[in-house]
Amino acid sequence: MNRRTIAFVVFAIALAAGCVRLGIWQLSRLDERRARNAAISARLAEPRAPLSAALADSAGARYRQVQAAGRFDYEREIVHTSRTRRGAPGVQIVTPLILEGGSAVLVNRGWVYSPNGMTVDLQRWREGDSADVTGYLEAFAEPAGAGNVSTPSLPRGVRRLQRDSVAALFPYSVAPFVLVRRDGADQTGEVQHPFRVDLPALDEGAHRGYALQWFAFAFIAIAGTGAVLLRGQGGGDRRGGGPRGRRPGA
Repeated sequence: MNRRTIAFVVFAIALAAGCVRLGIWQLSRLDERRARNAAISARLAEPRAPLSAALADSAGARYRQVQAAGRFDYEREIVHTSRTRRGAPGVQIVTPLILEGGSAVLVNRGWVYSPNGMTVDLQRWREGDSADVTGYLEAFAEPAGAGNVSTPSLPRGVRRLQRDSVAALFPYSVAPFVLVRRDGADQTGEVQHPFRVDLPALDEGAHRGYALQWFAFAFIAIAGTGAVLLRGQGGGDRRGGGPRGRRPGA
């Protein structure tokens, strides 16, 4: 076996090992996804709780179904830009709900169509001042650069619902979770309020398929290497086989 063949074999084995590792990683992601789905299902199945009770257990608050009563502060609502729904561009309207005591929880009231994914007539989508809101709690986005995109035409626009940057827009304290409104999600006929945000998807994603692809790549690398080695051995036998005598009749 020459050096080029040895190098090829080493490379193929390393490639196969890397593919196997990636396949195992995808299976671990699948396990994480299943655990997440189970946790979400369990929390969504729990009886609806008052907002204050759910927030008291911050570790288990995400995806809890809650109920909160208060007054919407429409003058300070914000626009979560570049949100799509079934392929259509739009925004989500997030409105502070002033609670008893003066603090607030940000309520994601839902999605509305916007051709540029930025601007919207907020007056059109008001739902009354006092409100009794039911829905589930969602975490703020992790910090990742500037979240606000305020412009003269969009004075309270945000790319990401990051708590630190969003909280700075209000003169009162806001809860550490966003309340995603769900009451009225089954609206029919003429649209009277924003389309409510769907419940979290509980599918397993594409992790299983990706894992099978990586394992298939590893098999191809090993099988292809074996085929190359076998062909090389066969070629060596043909080139080196047979007696080296004089030709008959010479």
